[in-house]
Amino acid sequence: MKVLRTPESCFEDLPGYGFEPHYVEVPTGDAVGESLRVHYLDEGPGAGPDAAVAWKASAETVLLMHGEPSWSYLYRKMIPALCSAGLRVIAPDLVGFGRSDKPADRNDYTYARHVEWMRAALFDEVGITGITMFAQDWGGLVGLRLLAENPERFRRVVLANTGLPTGDGRMSEAFLAWQRFSQETPSLPVGRIVAGGCGRKLSDAEIAAYDAPFPDETLKEGARQFPALVPTSPDDPAAAANRHAWEVLEKLEVPILCAFADGDPITGGGDRVFLERAPGTASQPHRVIEGARHFLQEDQPEACVAAILDSISANPAG
Repeated sequence: MKVLRTPESCFEDLPGYGFEPHYVEVPTGDAVGESLRVHYLDEGPGAGPDAAVAWKASAETVLLMHGEPSWSYLYRKMIPALCSAGLRVIAPDLVGFGRSDKPADRNDYTYARHVEWMRAALFDEVGITGITMFAQDWGGLVGLRLLAENPERFRRVVLANTGLPTGDGRMSEAFLAWQRFSQETPSLPVGRIVAGGCGRKLSDAEIAAYDAPFPDETLKEGARQFPALVPTSPDDPAAAANRHAWEVLEKLEVPILCAFADGDPITGGGDRVFLERAPGTASQPHRVIEGARHFLQEDQPEACVAAILDSISANPAG
């Protein structure tokens, strides 16, 4: 597998992103002995290289899962507030994004590999457990698979502008239009795409920060491939695994709080599926995040933090 890596110089002096990088190596899933470097942030009490040993099992760890085509920069405003509440915060960059390695061939990106790469990074290497997961966009498509396959590691879940499609129902017209654009445009303007999914106006420096992991088009193969990996037909390669995940979610009692934005044309109304099918949503303090679009972490970070804290408060550990 040919693997590319964004130069570290691309990440210098990004506004609001003064966090220390952490890295682990995970198998590529291709040739024996090949590995990918996965980046993650580890902030708050119990953070750092000895956290897996020093951090008590009863402590609270928040896992922030980003989606397409963003990276952990999306959570820069939420992390300090969560740490101030005494929480350890883990925010990985999915393979192909942020500071994580980027396979050069689009065919090397599959849904199953994304799930396995994150499982290996977060569970085998970082070793987190007692997780409260906040998952948005592809962060949910990957994160819900991790939940279904490893429920013992999770305490709570907050879902925001995401889903777990099986290809058995039609996707929104907004998503299908985005999928077509992502496959047809000769240049993928990542920063402008993120800005277009926000209700507030991002500064030029913030837009540049979303572009930072992708100094040229060769590094965008993961970002280009993600929309094509969303199951949109019943025979999609990931459809069976997602159906199995739903079978688990329909029995799972892990608390699930829905906090979807009021202005996202792609996932609007997607919370109803979870409210109808997942028993973990019962008696949770669900809410609609007002004044937000797809990237609600940019539009209403305080409301996103409040959803996480309310989930922890409503569902005490133990």
